[in-house]
Amino acid sequence: MTRLPDPQFADKVRASFDLQNAMTLIQASLPVVAHGSTEIHVPHWSGIEQQHGFVHGGVVGMIADSAAGYAAMTMVADGASVLTVEYKMNLLAPADGEKLIARGKVVRPGRTLIVTQAEVYAVRDGKETLCALMQQTIMVMHGKSEKT
Repeated sequence: MTRLPDPQFADKVRASFDLQNAMTLIQASLPVVAHGSTEIHVPHWSGIEQQHGFVHGGVVGMIADSAAGYAAMTMVADGASVLTVEYKMNLLAPADGEKLIARGKVVRPGRTLIVTQAEVYAVRDGKETLCALMQQTIMVMHGKSEKT
């Protein structure tokens, strides 16, 4: 993963993240964008809780999907975008902490398909607890830009 297909990959990923109203809805941020990896952070607040007070599994899946998808986006050429075609997630522990951190990374880059992984951690008092693991397949859409 040493070749950078698009030298402006971080700007492109951040601009795409800003287009995701769903990330705004859950108060997510994108503090880390590196070649082949990203992080999404979400504060724990009542609007994203399920009936037991944990962050809802759908929100956990949302940030895992986006973190890994944006990791893939760091690997594609200028003028291409990405789209999730499948993912499988294991929920390992309740998403219970002050915030969640989803760390996405590229496992295998490809011209058409990119395989990624994400780990989601619940953070309480500075201690991270792994609460979800995800594996994902991303389709590269050459010549297809995102809505602006």
